[in-house]
Amino acid sequence: SCADTLARSGIETYLIERKLDNCKPCGGAIPLCMLEEFDLPVDIVDRKVRKMTMISPTNKEVQIGETLKDDEFIGMVRREVLDSFLRNRAKENGCGLINGLFMSMTQPQGKDDPYVLTYNDFGDDSGAARKGVKKTLEVDVVIGADGANSRVAKEIEAGDYEYAIAFQERMSIPEDKMTYYEERAEMYVGEDVSPDFYAWVFPKCDHVAVGTGTVVDKKGIQQYQQGIRDRAKNRIAGGEILRVEAHPIPEHPRPWRVRDRATLIGDAAGYVTKCSGEGIYFAAKSGRMCAESIVERSEGGTRMVTDRDLYDYINKFDAKYGPTYFVLDALQKLFYTSDAARESFVDLCEERYVQQVTFDSYLYKTVQGNNPVGDVQLLGKTLSSLWKNNTSKPAPMRELV
Repeated sequence: SCADTLARSGIETYLIERKLDNCKPCGGAIPLCMLEEFDLPVDIVDRKVRKMTMISPTNKEVQIGETLKDDEFIGMVRREVLDSFLRNRAKENGCGLINGLFMSMTQPQGKDDPYVLTYNDFGDDSGAARKGVKKTLEVDVVIGADGANSRVAKEIEAGDYEYAIAFQERMSIPEDKMTYYEERAEMYVGEDVSPDFYAWVFPKCDHVAVGTGTVVDKKGIQQYQQGIRDRAKNRIAGGEILRVEAHPIPEHPRPWRVRDRATLIGDAAGYVTKCSGEGIYFAAKSGRMCAESIVERSEGGTRMVTDRDLYDYINKFDAKYGPTYFVLDALQKLFYTSDAARESFVDLCEERYVQQVTFDSYLYKTVQGNNPVGDVQLLGKTLSSLWKNNTSKPAPMRELV
């Protein structure tokens, strides 16, 4: 996204991509607004989810999605398809695409001196190219879009952040069960599937992704994956595992996202929301905002940028999306702490007002909730539900049909 915006604006741009067929482990949900905003073809979406089932620790099911209009949906994509489309479009618009692995960089000595990047160029699949040919590249600005384990972040000493481990299995399930998930995604909460997050069954083109994540008990991730398999067993019975995926997910922005003429975007910067674990839209958006700031502040590439120019993007991003991150962080701390609180979370999802605010906020990326009466009523129901579930005996475990 960042490289495409820079290249379209006439700025000489190189995109170093380690794997051109990479299947990043990812739930794959994108908001409706992303299709239009980033000019994505609708056929890139495998499934249009119009039904979301929230499932409590006792298997109470709440169906949400009644407030969606006929033309509204959550898009489910495969990252290998989405990433390939964006990468190829950047190349078509003039970006130099390098199939290589970034290794290190030499910092500039003077204010106008270049960075010298060292990378292994894989070039093609023959001979020495399979191990990579060591090469260097001189550039004025470095943008680290290299994920949670960012080497660029290490080079600029951006600092560490807490991270979650996400684990998922792509699973082929019988056709009659796949029909159930045609327009449906499921989110499961409970201590058995994650102590601080949720587990999921998300539909793909011809299979489902079954997974979970956690921050506080990374070593127990296999136990929680077994938990979601057990909880969803009636709906994925007869399934065949196609591939197993695991990946770190940042929990908050890094302490430093700019250092001189180098900056970070996406997962490398830490732009994943709490509570929902969403990162695709914010990765693409941060990339575009970063590029737009560089184009504007460099006057179309005619003058050298400084760290202040790169902070322009950081300040705009934080101002626009800071409230979203704050609200979702608060919700995670309130509802993902005990099974009683999780039961209340699912109870509240029955409220039409909650569904309206949740979907509008997600689909269009603006924090909703400007109805004072509705907000006060919701606060009262939240406190009442938390009191009830924390002081009464849990309901018996239900069996999913």
